Amino acid sequence: MTRASEAASAGICREVAVERIAKVVRNNRSPTVRIPKAFERPGDEVAVSRPADGSLVLRPRLGLVVLIASLEPRSPEDTLDAIPDLDAEDVVL
Repeated sequence: MTRASEAASAGICREVAVERIAKVVRNNRSPTVRIPKAFERPGDEVAVSRPADGSLVLRPRLGLVVLIASLEPRSPEDTLDAIPDLDAEDVVL
């Protein structure tokens, strides 16, 4: 039984599809993880978080252009209600 399947059967982690060992090296004073080629993704940045179980989670950090391009187009019936024209009122300061 692998470590991932042992942990999953113990109910302490989510399903892990693929697991690889990564090398941790020092870059000046910061630890750096060399991500295996099988996990390589486009982009220069990732968001790093640490859930309550102590694991590290890396998610791609998408730029605005990539995020907008990934959105589904709006349907024709998905429109905003018309905004009524209102007469301006004088404001006394």
